[in-house]
Amino acid sequence: MAKNSIISNFRIFTSLLVLTSLIYSCASIQQPQGGPRDTEAPKVLSMEPKNFTTNFKEKKIIIEFDEYFKLQNESKEFSISPELKIPPLLKVKKKILEISFPDTLEKNTTYTLNFGKLIADINENNVLKNFSYVFSTGPKLDSLSIKGKVTNSITGEPEIEAVAFILPLDRDTLFGKGRPAIYALTDSSGNYTLNNLREGSYKVYALKEKGGDKIYQQSTDEIGFIKEPIVLNKPMDSLNLKIFKEDATVFRILDKRINADGSISFAFNQKLQKPEIAVLEPAALNTTKYLKFSKNNDSLKMWLTDMSFDSTKISIKENGKLLQTTTLLRGKKETYTRVLNATDNLEDQTLNPNRPLKLTFNFPVLSTDIAKMQLLEDSVKRTTFTLEKDSTDFLSYYIKYPWRIKKSYEMKFEAGAFTAILNTKNKEFIKDFKLGNKDDYGTLILKLVVPEQNKSYIVEVIDESKNPVNTIVVTKDTTVRFNNYKAGKYFTRITYDNNKNKKWDTGSVAEGRQPEKIWNEPKELSIRALWERNETINIPKE
Repeated sequence: MAKNSIISNFRIFTSLLVLTSLIYSCASIQQPQGGPRDTEAPKVLSMEPKNFTTNFKEKKIIIEFDEYFKLQNESKEFSISPELKIPPLLKVKKKILEISFPDTLEKNTTYTLNFGKLIADINENNVLKNFSYVFSTGPKLDSLSIKGKVTNSITGEPEIEAVAFILPLDRDTLFGKGRPAIYALTDSSGNYTLNNLREGSYKVYALKEKGGDKIYQQSTDEIGFIKEPIVLNKPMDSLNLKIFKEDATVFRILDKRINADGSISFAFNQKLQKPEIAVLEPAALNTTKYLKFSKNNDSLKMWLTDMSFDSTKISIKENGKLLQTTTLLRGKKETYTRVLNATDNLEDQTLNPNRPLKLTFNFPVLSTDIAKMQLLEDSVKRTTFTLEKDSTDFLSYYIKYPWRIKKSYEMKFEAGAFTAILNTKNKEFIKDFKLGNKDDYGTLILKLVVPEQNKSYIVEVIDESKNPVNTIVVTKDTTVRFNNYKAGKYFTRITYDNNKNKKWDTGSVAEGRQPEKIWNEPKELSIRALWERNETINIPKE
């Protein structure tokens, strides 16, 4: 009996233990799932010795952060000014950064440790930007500073995370060859600050780079500079810089290739003025080639009428002067897939009522078959349309017809309606569209008042995306009428065309030449449908 009682009590105890365990399991606190993403960079909790310490005699600096972190691109992001023969050693120990100095520090010298974008958290890679640590081995710190803003030469917009830096005048030969020790990244407004500088003469630069090494690469980076050295003996504000892309001084082909469709593409490092292209081998193809340059003449598309060659030699000239001769090779069994495609000038399937329908092809068209083209107007067949080749663009054709408002159009092109070189034909394609209502368009009338007569000013009307939609050149006070603009927001951009070549000229660091000045009129020119917008633009003096 006693034995049964013991077994019964044991079973009750076991059941209570399991039940208790289940209750605690259900009630236990779990790690919350999801939640907002961490967007905070590591924060400094303490520094030993403290930042801005004077009479510095330590061999190590200990910096503690509020979270685990990593060091990224140390060779590119970390610097010390003045530089040491043996750079400081950086070591991560959990949430602590330990910096030691194997080299001897100079007496009575202010040192700045610049961390750039070196420090980032482990999980989300949030970067601690423009962090620095400053100390002096003497009784006082260098306290001079430089402040300014970096903007884009063309748009006037602030440049975010551009590198503003200075080089002591006696070390300006380092430009383009090594990293600057004193630099800062611009903020979201394009502003920069360089602190704790010593008296001296400096060159000031700003760099918008691709590689991230803070060394100017002319082929990829944009640069800004102040022409004359500054003499720093007091804090300086408003040292503003405008960055620009330099033209290459020596011509080079950046890219050349035979494309999958047999066309040939070139990209150049210069904007050519009067380019000349010749096919030297096979020489017979020179007279039948087709060339299409980009707007700035810095790239080229070429079509040859025979692709059976093993290699072709091509020469590139500028103003009659040979720049380069290059060769392209093709495999003996290499084949190409050619399909004739067409783009159009429709806007959201709407045809501007002031323009004909335009088709632009990817190959030069040699012949057309209008019998394979069909126009439907509200599903009714129309045959009175005409097809005209663009006299200025061998890739384009116009389709003209008295389009009518509130009608729906379907333009069908059967396979083989167009035949291009190398017997390349189109597959069937259809263009569905309607005619835009003239009531949806407005007119912009600008009275342009120039600051100096007989000087040249390039006036661009640009859209909300900063893309030019119209350009004129004026040399005197002028009233200009821009008709049939789609309702929207527009702006004007003025280039001071000092050499009167009707284009914007960039600058040159080697020549100490700044780019031609551009003024972006801040006034928004909203154009409303059926309205005439009249504005006076007083171009300021350069």
